Amino acid sequence: MLKDFVKIETFLTVARERSFSRASAKLGISQPAVTQQIKYIENYLEAKIIDRKKNGIKLTPEGEEFYSIATRLEKCINSLERDILKIINKQITFRLGASFTIGSYVIPGECLNRISESIGNDVNLSIDVSEKIIDGIKDKRFDIGLIEVPLFHEDLIYREWFDDELVIISNSPIPKVLRTEELYEFKWICREDGSHTRKLLGDVFEELGVSCKSFNMISEVSNTTAALQSVKRANPDDEKPTVTIISKHAVAEEVYKGELYEARIYGFTMIRKFYIVYSKDNKNNVFIDNVVNLIISGKC
Repeated sequence: MLKDFVKIETFLTVARERSFSRASAKLGISQPAVTQQIKYIENYLEAKIIDRKKNGIKLTPEGEEFYSIATRLEKCINSLERDILKIINKQITFRLGASFTIGSYVIPGECLNRISESIGNDVNLSIDVSEKIIDGIKDKRFDIGLIEVPLFHEDLIYREWFDDELVIISNSPIPKVLRTEELYEFKWICREDGSHTRKLLGDVFEELGVSCKSFNMISEVSNTTAALQSVKRANPDDEKPTVTIISKHAVAEEVYKGELYEARIYGFTMIRKFYIVYSKDNKNNVFIDNVVNLIISGKC
């Protein structure tokens, strides 16, 4: 049993995630496979170790005891793996890929320093569109990707990171809450046609019964930075303000200083998820695991 650490790792993941489905997503295997591995352990121990509850799972007394033993075993294995990795490659550069919004506005510089300290190696950050980050993960040019577009691929593991809120911003004063009919009163900086952000916003407006084609669109841009700079450089106009939709993280400092104004749509919150993505080949990699846990914990 101790030689088959894969099943023990599955048990530890279920126990920590408090969910078979979340454990499935983290491990990159199907939920039935997770259930089968837990059942194997229970048959081996001749004891029930997990009780399923409506709001998650709970370890039985036998499960708690097995968890204590399994975590000690895990620490030993991780320590040995780190020693092995030092022999194989004493100096590596951890390659982190991030989409424009995340790389430019969400991941602070000190985060890279903390990642570097946690793995004892240098960290390189590359910023590009989510599609390119995914390609880089598949081609092994990146170790981890931080993306805002869930471009799913069967060979990759996707971990939900956190929800990002999109807001309407302008360099002219605008109401903090806007009704849908007021959206037609602005001059718009939009994302380029065919982009995933444009599609996301199109779905939002369709749900609200708003026609983007009727907007007074003055330009299209390719990324968050271009949208932000376009609004900043626009001539202030109290009658017809220039606006765009952007992550609240990208404009937090300017809004705080009163340099930009943000608004939300009445009765509606524009939310998208940020994801951490890496190859299934790396799901047991100590460096990958350390960095993912650091980012998810919020300590980064």
